[in-house]
Amino acid sequence: MTDHDLVLRGARTLDPETALDAVCDVAIDGARITAVVEGGSPDLRGTREIDGKGLVLAPGFIDLHSHCRDYPSRALQVCDGVTTALELEAGEVDVMGAYAAMAADGSPNHYGFSASWALARMAVCGLDVSAGLDAFFEHINAADWHRPLSGAETAAMLDAIRSALGDGALGVGVLLGYCQESAGSEYLDLAQLAADERSATFTHVRELSRPDSGLFGAAEVATAALATGAHMHLCHINSTSTRHVDHVHSLLARGRDQGLRITTEAYPYGAGCTGIGAAFLAPDNLVNEGISPEDIRYLPTGERVSSPARLAELRALDPGGLAVIDFLHETDPADLGYLTRALLADDTAVASDAMPLVFPGGASAEWPIASDVLTHPRTAGTFGRVLRWYVRELRVLDLAEAVRRCTLVPADILRDIAPDMARKGRIQVGADADLVVFDADLVTDRATYDAPTRTSEGIRHVFVAGTPVVTDGVLDVQARPGRPIRSSAS
Repeated sequence: MTDHDLVLRGARTLDPETALDAVCDVAIDGARITAVVEGGSPDLRGTREIDGKGLVLAPGFIDLHSHCRDYPSRALQVCDGVTTALELEAGEVDVMGAYAAMAADGSPNHYGFSASWALARMAVCGLDVSAGLDAFFEHINAADWHRPLSGAETAAMLDAIRSALGDGALGVGVLLGYCQESAGSEYLDLAQLAADERSATFTHVRELSRPDSGLFGAAEVATAALATGAHMHLCHINSTSTRHVDHVHSLLARGRDQGLRITTEAYPYGAGCTGIGAAFLAPDNLVNEGISPEDIRYLPTGERVSSPARLAELRALDPGGLAVIDFLHETDPADLGYLTRALLADDTAVASDAMPLVFPGGASAEWPIASDVLTHPRTAGTFGRVLRWYVRELRVLDLAEAVRRCTLVPADILRDIAPDMARKGRIQVGADADLVVFDADLVTDRATYDAPTRTSEGIRHVFVAGTPVVTDGVLDVQARPGRPIRSSAS
């Protein structure tokens, strides 16, 4: 008998890749799983042992879409079972600097970045993007980058993105919906670059100032996949497709049937969150989104926007100020149907679109998080909400399938880009010891729109690279075992 660093005993163990669903003893040594014994074995001994009887042991949740950089927001995610949180939609232009900054600060979960089209475009238009995501929000409605590019500017932008991919970026993040003025040929150039570099694009689809914008935006993504052969990923299909989600799923399914590599993600909320200066939130464009100013909550003050005039005022004063927008109304049965079906198409990944925290009065980012700090509840509760709502209450997903969409599906989306992902999303000998242990009968999100930083319940243990980060439901604030996830190009 060999002593292992840790043995998790008697939990219902789910491995999405092999369809294992059985009570097992699982051993961990260092950062890897070293034994999985179905039915358990007294010969498997651990220096430390955890009784998992009555609990579920699953791979740690993999979030492809997180805008969280500071410790408190990433801690909210790890308390929701997230062991890998990647910034793939917005990305970074200084990818090496972003990885270095995360390594210096330390993270409770693994991290990674795409190459940012928006920041690269802003830079060639003369804007200062050294602040990364903060710079994007600062310049969100600046006229300087809302224009067609010259040939020289396009070449410089593509060179910057190509360089970032060489530095380990996990794809090309394309916030296309924030710059409607960009040419269709520019998007095809991005897709071709991704194909040439054996990478992928992660797209917030174009907003076209029409009620069916989400459908035509998705068609542009499918067209780029057809024209270039690139792997195209649609971000948050629930919030961009809204009431056209059934048509969008049908379109993408036909594309996949023809061999196109198109993947999707969704989160289980009817509200989105972005800078209030986004073009699609201009008062004249709201009718195309099917919303009114009162559907927008401006987080720096917590107010519901009272009128088009007040919306215009806030957009001028603080274009990057975060706002929560009710694109679908969860109390409306028809809208609830669209929201629910957004996540149910085959192989749709769960991804949170987790947002930065808004601290009143210039307060600092500290843990525990003060009760008056605001954000979108998806930051703290996306994965707990799926397990509660879709599995236990609505019963539209069984537990094993929900876990697969939170783990193996996102890992496989990156399988050809990042070698590390072949060891994640699985419970097998040799796989990374990124694990979550939860009570399937009790796991739930507690975050709400009014109290968005309340941590999920029922998540009992979280291990990242074999290190306990959450133990018996308590976060270890000193544990920062997160490691960088980079592409094979680096």
